[in-house]
Amino acid sequence: MRLRAEHRDLDAEIVALEDSAAADQLHIKRLKKKKLALKDRIIAVEDQLLPDIIA
Repeated sequence: MRLRAEHRDLDAEIVALEDSAAADQLHIKRLKKKKLALKDRIIAVEDQLLPDIIA
């Protein structure tokens, strides 16, 4: 899924930036916010594809 790949790429970018000595904290914060929004979209799409079945 494209969204999952984008989420993984953002995670890798965040980790690389956090390991950098000259890390821009504002940029990292924005990337984390974008990553969280992507996760929310992934969950929403999965919920549409696999709706909960109330037994």
